Amino acid sequence: MEAALPHAWVLLSLAVATGLYMAWNIGANDVANAMGTSVGSGGLTLKRAILVAAIMEFAGAVLVGSHVTDTVRSGMFDPTRFEAMPLALGFLAALLSAAVWLQLATWRGWPVSTTHSIVGAVVGVGILVGGFDSINWAGVLGIVASWGTSPLLGGGIAYGLFRLIQRHIIESKHPLESTYRALPGIGFYVAFVLCLVMLYKGLKNLGLNLTFGRAALLSTGIGLVAAVVARAYAGRLRRRFEAERVARGVELSGDVDGGVPFVRKEHRDTLEPRAELRPALAAGSELPVKRWEHRREFEFEKVEAIFGAMMIVSACFLAFAHGANDVANAIGPLAAVVELVRSGEVATKAPVALWALALGAIGIVLGLATWGYRVIETIGRKITSLTPSRGFAANLAAATTVVLASRLGLPVSTTHILVGAVLGIGLARGIEYLNLRVVRDIAISWVITVPAGALGAVLCFHLLKLLFPVR
Repeated sequence: MEAALPHAWVLLSLAVATGLYMAWNIGANDVANAMGTSVGSGGLTLKRAILVAAIMEFAGAVLVGSHVTDTVRSGMFDPTRFEAMPLALGFLAALLSAAVWLQLATWRGWPVSTTHSIVGAVVGVGILVGGFDSINWAGVLGIVASWGTSPLLGGGIAYGLFRLIQRHIIESKHPLESTYRALPGIGFYVAFVLCLVMLYKGLKNLGLNLTFGRAALLSTGIGLVAAVVARAYAGRLRRRFEAERVARGVELSGDVDGGVPFVRKEHRDTLEPRAELRPALAAGSELPVKRWEHRREFEFEKVEAIFGAMMIVSACFLAFAHGANDVANAIGPLAAVVELVRSGEVATKAPVALWALALGAIGIVLGLATWGYRVIETIGRKITSLTPSRGFAANLAAATTVVLASRLGLPVSTTHILVGAVLGIGLARGIEYLNLRVVRDIAISWVITVPAGALGAVLCFHLLKLLFPVR
């Protein structure tokens, strides 16, 4: 390749190495968010979650990842105001700084925004090279505002969704029958929201350019098809579970007219709530009638199994959309350096080769496989205790919030949204079920992400200037 900048192959090698390092840290921190609810609730084992996420993230990044990317993420400054060599070193410094911060956050188990990390880093470079006037401060203020709007939106929607599930299914007299009846409506809403997420978050790189109205119309059609499929699926589940009930000798009928309400009871040794029946005592005994115990175990086992399947589907869609969209955080600056080295000209857009997309995808998968468990544990277990129904509500709330924010033009972080959704689930059960120390640490990590990226980029830039002297 003909090069317009000196030290071309050294710069390219550094760009590839730092891009892969950044992608590795994105996989370790950001991808774990999508699978944290599935693992924490017991819907998937850690190994299976890593395998599923690896397939979906790689497919999203390679198949529909953008082949043209912004050279400066989120338009934080105008790169055409800078010379080629300082800007190339600035992009390398930004990648290295953001990756180091993400690695530190992952080591601590903090789920932070990878977009905010790279934005903070490029802001630091922009200030250093072009001064304070070169920065788009309105964009920076939008990011600061998202620290509050993202978790509040995600938490509020998750709270409402889970309260609906609690009231109409979990606390109903016949939870399993209520789930059968609700499945077509749930199927419609899940398909509708996830389709919009794909159009806005995962497939926008294909250049479909659909208006919101057309996207909503298409999503509605897909949702109606999903409702029909869910109705048929509910009938199939009913027959299968009925056969299993008979085989296990569990009595669901003939207990009493109208069923028996479920009462929440807390275990003394854990914070995990379980639904427990309080029926009349058996004649001559201080213990409840056994069939009631069997009914409680059987119904909730099957209800959570149904929600677990839907939670895994939603997590797969979120992982695919993440791979398609956020791989740009690693390969955007990499593509910019490659274009600068090749042409010597500064531009606002840079072409992305297929090998760069594949490199980013491989790095994301490796990061998830090696260190993703740290953030998965925080999301899935340390904030609050999750079950499949709770994890499903959190994922669906996160997807709903992404759609709403995209439509309203709000600058939000998907990481912050999902953490807020998990917080909303905990609040729906009671604030005592939240680990407030972990919540405090996560909030602090969000606030320092942008300045940490900026300061790190300044240090990395000065180190690179020692290796590649520029004016």
